[in-house]
Amino acid sequence: MKRRILLVDDEVAVLLTLKTVLEISGFDVDTATSAREGKSRIKHREYEMVITDMRMEGERAGEEVIEAAKAAPYQPAIALLTAFPVDDEALDSMGADQMLVKPMHTRQLLQQLEALFAKRHGTADASESSEGDETEKPAKKVAATKAVKSAAAKPKPAAAKKTTAKKAPASKKAVAK
Repeated sequence: MKRRILLVDDEVAVLLTLKTVLEISGFDVDTATSAREGKSRIKHREYEMVITDMRMEGERAGEEVIEAAKAAPYQPAIALLTAFPVDDEALDSMGADQMLVKPMHTRQLLQQLEALFAKRHGTADASESSEGDETEKPAKKVAATKAVKSAAAKPKPAAAKKTTAKKAPASKKAVAK
């Protein structure tokens, strides 16, 4: 059974990239582009983990998502995704279990998420999922890493150039007539 994650971020490019990486790595991922949408999803569906951006439509938007996740009866693991790191004390006061700082390498992201699942759901679940990930999905992880790196490094295709045939120079006889 796939582990279900809710990703909440107002930057669509970040949201779609992370969604793709996580799905290739074997997670079931739902997305929300605002705190309001994220809080609604938390109320209507169970997630093993909620990953939310800190700053979205307002300064406290991420904290509102964290509060909704902490109030959920199923108690998901909570990760704060941010380009603006906070100290451990502030992270604890918000109620998040982990801080993920943007930008981040794919392998590092997946390792941190696995560690958070292990911490939140106990060692037995972590060892099962690690073994499964190592034996069943290394090609998927490599493909996800390569896909993200190549998408970021790939230059945009140049516009097709028009080619026109050059006219042969007119002969002197034709000009004289």
